[in-house]
Amino acid sequence: MASILIVEDDKDLNAAYKIILEGAKHRVKTAFNGLEALKILKTYTPDLILLDLLMPVMGGLELLENYHLKNHPNVRVLIFTNMENSPEVSKAYALGATRCIIKSWTAPQNLTKVVNDSLKETSKVTS
Repeated sequence: MASILIVEDDKDLNAAYKIILEGAKHRVKTAFNGLEALKILKTYTPDLILLDLLMPVMGGLELLENYHLKNHPNVRVLIFTNMENSPEVSKAYALGATRCIIKSWTAPQNLTKVVNDSLKETSKVTS
């Protein structure tokens, strides 16, 4: 069981991810933009952040720029987007993201496997 922060502006996806991950016995908090997530992260250090890149108010890249993952080396960040091979994804990796998951290729029933596999990885992916 891990603690997870979902940062996703789509209310339906946010709720679905939460239900799925809680069903797998994870502890889950949610935010709908990067600013909400930063407020949560002041008092909560998750094992994993499931992070959308494009959101209103504050996007995923700006969240990563402000959260400073180097100060939280045990927090894994999964970018969850449909922007495969974009400059934004490359920048997210440079800011400490560990993996990029393409939303349209990941069926909701596979989300738990992807998250659990990412939690098991011992070193950060930098590609």
